[in-house]
Amino acid sequence: MEDKPRNLRAMLAEAKDTSELMVDLAYAALYFDDPDMAEEVDQLEAQMNELVHDMRAVCVLAARSSREAEGMSSVLQVVSSIERMANDAVDIARIVSKRLGIPHQLVADLSDAEEVSHRVLVSEGSHMAHRPLSALELTVQAGMSVMAIRRGRQWITDVNGETVVVPDDVLFLRGSPDGIIRLRELAAAPVWEPPRAEDQHAVTDLDRAVDVLVEMKNLSETAVGLAYSALVLADRGLAAEVCHLEDRLDEMKENLELWVLRSAGDDIDPGALRGLLHLAEAAEDLGDQAQSMVWLIEKEEELHPILGIALGETDEVVVRYPIASGSTADEASLSELRWNIEPGFTVLAIRRGGRYVYRPRGRNTLLAGDEVIASGPDEGCTMLARMCGWVLRNDEEGEDELEPI
Repeated sequence: MEDKPRNLRAMLAEAKDTSELMVDLAYAALYFDDPDMAEEVDQLEAQMNELVHDMRAVCVLAARSSREAEGMSSVLQVVSSIERMANDAVDIARIVSKRLGIPHQLVADLSDAEEVSHRVLVSEGSHMAHRPLSALELTVQAGMSVMAIRRGRQWITDVNGETVVVPDDVLFLRGSPDGIIRLRELAAAPVWEPPRAEDQHAVTDLDRAVDVLVEMKNLSETAVGLAYSALVLADRGLAAEVCHLEDRLDEMKENLELWVLRSAGDDIDPGALRGLLHLAEAAEDLGDQAQSMVWLIEKEEELHPILGIALGETDEVVVRYPIASGSTADEASLSELRWNIEPGFTVLAIRRGGRYVYRPRGRNTLLAGDEVIASGPDEGCTMLARMCGWVLRNDEEGEDELEPI
């Protein structure tokens, strides 16, 4: 384990990154049907429990007056939501470790997602061995970015371009599934074949349940991303969108439960369906926790300044850039721009005419006047801003500001 953070800001940033890593690993464990990866989530839970305990202690000690207590209550609410998200990740991982049952169709559908998580072991003599991440340019070479590295029993979550990869490192990455083959080549890892769905003509209740569950996964992850964005940007519009997504997740869960119960009568072993219900419960609760965080903004509660600072200093930053007329992004689709590969940003939402398009797909086209809300590496902000038609500069107070190219 790395040294424990010394202040609340650092602990908040690490807790956010750790909970997101846990969710990514939990879904990856389902995708690969990998009990070892599920065990990684359990190990991270112990780290998260220590962080949560320490953050609560710091909040209590810092509240010396009623006004300070009011500000710290907002921090405690976010801490509680992050803890619950980590618990949801543990519940998802235990679907694999406890063999609760997941239909093959679900695993195959997850392989068609626009973003997946992957784990790879770096071999001696490979292209990756003994080289810093900045030299590997994995976002360009494979369209994937490193979330964390496990080196023996040590977790390295503060990953940056200067981090040197050594043989026997286990890299945990997230990005386009199209880059997995190239990624494994760079690591000299064995060839891996993604799962494929069997050809079926009749659409069953189980098919509907699986489709809804994949969409629930996407929406729950989007809700969490938008919730963090709303806190960093203090944006009530984003907070309202998070609440809308949570309502949709509730409705989708109810439909899914009905379809799963109907499927039990179609000569399908009910034991193989338990995992679907557990997964739906976890995905719906992720949406609940996202809504819990933005409640602070909806009710115009006083937010402690440390929230915006800490959540804005995590491994991934959240940015909001307008699309300038005549820029590279103007009238270009997300699939053409390939921002997820370089500069490594995921578009969480597009604001157009006062309305949001959340979790836009590759076919979505950007237009002048749109605003994109995206998350990605801090070092990619300058490139992203330029593609949107702006030069990113710092003002006298150190804040980012955009100037037309």
